[in-house]
Amino acid sequence: MKRKLFSAVLGVFAMLLLMGAAAVPKNPAAALLAEEESVVLDGAALDTEAKSLNDKFAQGVAAAVGVDPLEAAADVNFDDVTAPDPGSEAPVVVPGDADLLIDGQPAPTTLGKRMHENTTYVSLSAMAQLLDPAAQISWDGTTATVTTAGLTLNAKVGQLYVEANGRYLYVPESVQGGGGEVSVPLRTVAKAFGASVGYDSATGVVTITRGSGTIQNGGSFYNEDDLFWLSRVIYRESGNQSLEGQMAVGNVVLNRTADPAFPDTIEGVLAQKNQFTTYASGVLAATNPSQTSIIAAKLVLDGGEVEETKGALFFDSKVNSWAARNRPYIATIGAHKFYG
Repeated sequence: MKRKLFSAVLGVFAMLLLMGAAAVPKNPAAALLAEEESVVLDGAALDTEAKSLNDKFAQGVAAAVGVDPLEAAADVNFDDVTAPDPGSEAPVVVPGDADLLIDGQPAPTTLGKRMHENTTYVSLSAMAQLLDPAAQISWDGTTATVTTAGLTLNAKVGQLYVEANGRYLYVPESVQGGGGEVSVPLRTVAKAFGASVGYDSATGVVTITRGSGTIQNGGSFYNEDDLFWLSRVIYRESGNQSLEGQMAVGNVVLNRTADPAFPDTIEGVLAQKNQFTTYASGVLAATNPSQTSIIAAKLVLDGGEVEETKGALFFDSKVNSWAARNRPYIATIGAHKFYG
């Protein structure tokens, strides 16, 4: 239909040129008089007349190709049309995502926004360059690296986290790859760039507000004592488990610090009587945690929470344990069962 419409426009335009040539008055004086008289015409009348001619022209084109004018009009997305540029006769079409606003403006559709397991993912490179036009992106075949004046971010396809300035940000459904793009959750890349994310449940609109442009570095963010104890108890209790299995153990410790029934510090929780015996014996302090256990601790300290064991306060690997007899079962990850 678009080709037919374009051909018809050309045909009608040629006809108008011929009609305009035929309408040139033979008497130049008469033409000059008519021009002078036209100056006094009301501006509103000219606008009305111009609109009428434009409408008739559009209708004539549509009729020429056998298209219902209303159907043709329905093909135009007026949300994507802005006012004409000065000196331009055609409107400028600017695609935008009205459901994702960045500093109040619709985000470009080139972000590749999509839903994956109820999480909004975007192209890492496109989002990074939108938040910081000077961002540089490199790719080594498995890992995308974003570099700005204050940020170094690494996202490895298939990994359960993004590393940004020494911070570890949990990605439950993993970093995604495909089609020449690396995709990460929208909230993750926004956090890495120091931007805030809001959501209006009534309209479904997500808003991103630029902030500092970079996340606080891990050296100053993670509390040294908390990281020391949490990484060691994770390794001692679950060092042979998966990354999420280790995180779930770390989540239990942090959940206890937030519960009034337990001490409010990580070391206090570990030192509580009859809970983590390796602390009292000194074994825990002498433990050398693995790199994976350190990463698991950082993920937990940065807010990462394994959804399957959310809210757990106890875990064990024994049959008929006290927790199994007295606490509600939540889930099993690897060798551990978790209880509320």
